Amino acid sequence: MSDAIEAQLDAIFAARDREDMQPTIDALLPVHTEHPEDPRVLYELGGAYDTAGDEATAIGFYERAMERGLTGDVRRRCWLQYGSTLRNLGRVDDSLRVFARARAEFPDSVALGAFEALTLHADGRPNTALASLLVLLAEHVDAPELDRYKPALRGNADHLASLDAGDDAAHAQARQGPADGRLSI
Repeated sequence: MSDAIEAQLDAIFAARDREDMQPTIDALLPVHTEHPEDPRVLYELGGAYDTAGDEATAIGFYERAMERGLTGDVRRRCWLQYGSTLRNLGRVDDSLRVFARARAEFPDSVALGAFEALTLHADGRPNTALASLLVLLAEHVDAPELDRYKPALRGNADHLASLDAGDDAAHAQARQGPADGRLSI
């Protein structure tokens, strides 16, 4: 992607109004027409549709952005938005697979972990969701008042996750997806 396209996308998003995304979508459509295969353009247009509430349209743009080789932190953000949007559309098993793949690729991402917890909750595993958030706190929050209690947070996380252990086995097959292990994105 050229610096000019990057600057154009940055300017479009600097002017966006999250309460009225149509002007942002309208500004992105000509960029997409000029660069229909550019992964960042696809991602940004998908994100604009997603923010506007057109999640079904956003999914296709996220999938194409990933297929076209989105990289770096923008790829991490795309995984997050894609997984979250799948959850919002009721495709919880697909969301779990996306977050599993994203967390494998970006294991230190706190944001991915937080949104994965929302999907775990939507999957009927509130204990596992809370446990994962406790682990995120213990591993990523640097607060002197919390440091003393990090072993307790981890212990409570282990206990909570064990409460959903039977449910985890039932969901494991759904998370694995196709036999070849590939996501359909």
